[in-house]
Amino acid sequence: MPQPLVLLPGLLLDDALWAHQTAHLADAADITVADLSRADDMAGMARDVLAAAPRRFALAGLSMGGYAALEVMRQAPERVTKLALIDTSARPDTPEQTRRRRGFVDLARQGRFRGVTPRLLPLYVHPDRLEDAALCESITQQAERLGPDVFVAQQTAVMGRPDSRHDLSAIDCPTLVVCGRQDLERDRFRRKRSRRLRRRRRIGLAGSGR
Repeated sequence: MPQPLVLLPGLLLDDALWAHQTAHLADAADITVADLSRADDMAGMARDVLAAAPRRFALAGLSMGGYAALEVMRQAPERVTKLALIDTSARPDTPEQTRRRRGFVDLARQGRFRGVTPRLLPLYVHPDRLEDAALCESITQQAERLGPDVFVAQQTAVMGRPDSRHDLSAIDCPTLVVCGRQDLERDRFRRKRSRRLRRRRRIGLAGSGR
């Protein structure tokens, strides 16, 4: 019987991010893609996830979705049967990351939102895939569907997220940590930090950005 699986997209991404998984894992999982477009803090995102999720479910989050997944684990760990943290981090932003995010937010508030997504693409996509028109168009279309107000809200949530490093040892469900080896924002889950997870498996994907 398919198991409930809730997927959490990253910044400015929606259910299209998970289209391949939704199509190819249908026999193994009853998949729901959460809507992370309404809240402007991680606590609110997690509440939205939990309100729409089954009573018990496996959970996977990419990047910002991983931050939200860690907040779900703080709020209702008893509801999560398995966890996957994909190209994400348990630590808060560095001052440099916060300054960069604020710059993107300022551009969006100036009505220059369409110029933000091309500048973000190298943070999402492996250099070898930047010429993949279909992939880049999908990412761009997801961003355009969500729009500038969601972008500002999500960046606000990401900048204000708590430090989750000390919460990792409390996560007791089986946990998969996946990292693209060419992610330009690597820290992500370093080996030493992932050891704080009691029941973990870690995979590095060669030839992969975020």
